Amino acid sequence: MKALSLRCLKWLLLPALAAVALYWMRFAPAPGIIHPVTTADVSGETMGTGTLEALFTAAISPKITGRLTAVKVDQGDRVTAGQLLATLDEVEARRHLEAAEAARASAVATAARTRTEEARAQAVLSRAQLEHTRAVSLADSRSVAESERDKATEQLRIAEADLARVRAAIAESVQAEVSAASQVALQQELLAHTRLIAPFAGLIVRRDRHPGDVVNPGGTVLQLVATEEIWVSAWVDETAIARLAPDQPARVVFRSEPDTAYPGRVARLGRETDRETREFLIDVRVERLPANWTIGQRAEVFIETGRQSGGIALPLAFLAHRDGVAGTWVLRDGRARWQPVQTGLRGAALVEIRSGLKAGDRVVRPAAPGQSLDGRRIAAP
Repeated sequence: MKALSLRCLKWLLLPALAAVALYWMRFAPAPGIIHPVTTADVSGETMGTGTLEALFTAAISPKITGRLTAVKVDQGDRVTAGQLLATLDEVEARRHLEAAEAARASAVATAARTRTEEARAQAVLSRAQLEHTRAVSLADSRSVAESERDKATEQLRIAEADLARVRAAIAESVQAEVSAASQVALQQELLAHTRLIAPFAGLIVRRDRHPGDVVNPGGTVLQLVATEEIWVSAWVDETAIARLAPDQPARVVFRSEPDTAYPGRVARLGRETDRETREFLIDVRVERLPANWTIGQRAEVFIETGRQSGGIALPLAFLAHRDGVAGTWVLRDGRARWQPVQTGLRGAALVEIRSGLKAGDRVVRPAAPGQSLDGRRIAAP
């Protein structure tokens, strides 16, 4: 009898428990976060991730091998175009220059002497020509012997050969003078290479060498960047190509300051997509930099691709998807009802709703992840 009573009680409790469960699932208020639908300005944005870079950079390195005698700037220093940045030991280069200048002076003196000899040879030739003319005339009139005419002819030929020799020496001395001048110019240039000069104004971002180090051509002493053109080179998915264009406004958020957005603009678009990641590069000029920044630091860029004023706007947190269709839950008669929507521009916090909602509607989202709201009464937490 007792066992029968227990079985009856069990069969009576099961419907009661099911009714309670059904009540909690269908009729008990569910906690949800309610938001009134309003109109607002919505900006569509495309995001990319990249690093801060400078358009113009220069590795300051020597053109000759030498020992550093001084490095006059350090990382973090601003420099002007033409400013002396570092020097190499110039003793050997200066001695080579002095030797070249001495050789040039000798060549100049030699050239001057040969030109003097040319004047003398020219005078001798003129006299020989007169004597030859006189001897020929006298020989024709048989006033002198034939041997006198032959002697005058020989003297004329000697004078002509002497002048030709002097003129050849002059040409040789001129070539020697030109060569010596070239050597002087070369040694002057090598001496100038002992001074490392800033090619443009900018900021020293790295120092690699110190006085006493021996440096070779191509070995970086300092790294210089031009601060007039600093931008973030960011990777963007190729699906955004059609929405992007130069000069679009952008927000730049550095990971060192995640709560601060710096203004920027699209400077240029890359024309090659990475075949593995399906992303391409864009350069976003940063119009105002943080107080502290470094070349190569990470940042996110948010490029404005469109703007809608006074449209229906929905916080992204209230947008959901069901079977691939975008929608949200709308409060109707105190219950959450699924409402498909058509979306437009999508920003960092808001999405434009082109159809499915109107101003004054109240939308709701679950207070806890994974909670079902469909058809439930909503109780604000």
